[in-house]
Amino acid sequence: MNIPNKITISRILLIPFFVIVMMFDFNWGTMSLFGAEMPVHHFIGALIFIFASTTDWVDGYYARKYNLVTTFGKFLDPLADKLLVSAAFILMVELDMAPAWIIIIIISREFAVTGLRLILAGEGEVVAANQLGKIKTWTQIMAIAAALLHNTIFTLIGIRFDEIMLYIALFFTVWSGWDYFYLNRRVLLESK
Repeated sequence: MNIPNKITISRILLIPFFVIVMMFDFNWGTMSLFGAEMPVHHFIGALIFIFASTTDWVDGYYARKYNLVTTFGKFLDPLADKLLVSAAFILMVELDMAPAWIIIIIISREFAVTGLRLILAGEGEVVAANQLGKIKTWTQIMAIAAALLHNTIFTLIGIRFDEIMLYIALFFTVWSGWDYFYLNRRVLLESK
């Protein structure tokens, strides 16, 4: 168990704390941040989410820099991302911050790609996320962070950055999912 894998596991362990902080009103009051009014617990939840999300970059950078890339890490890292992002998206529907149909498409893609990864693993192949998958992940993270922070900063200029980013994330989610299946279609076509 190397350091990048431990960082990835810490991302998974932060998910319950994030969910609890977002779901339960601890009567911490409300706050105003660059024109956006929000419950304090949403702000703290957003900080937990953003911190957990940055560990994705940290573990990847550390693994590449010190040549600590492992098969376990290639599998666990995208799984940790999917768990964190799925939890956040489901919370957004619960908190009326996102339409359910968009979240259903996004989470369905994540399950489908995870299923394909398992099929590939059964064939002895572990495929790390490609550049399009990384763009998908970061657009999702930006959409979630903007929503959890109640569109702070952008509220001042009247732009719904959170909604714009959600649609951009949806676009990249669908595109990267199609690309992943297309690039690995041989496994599906040849499987018995």
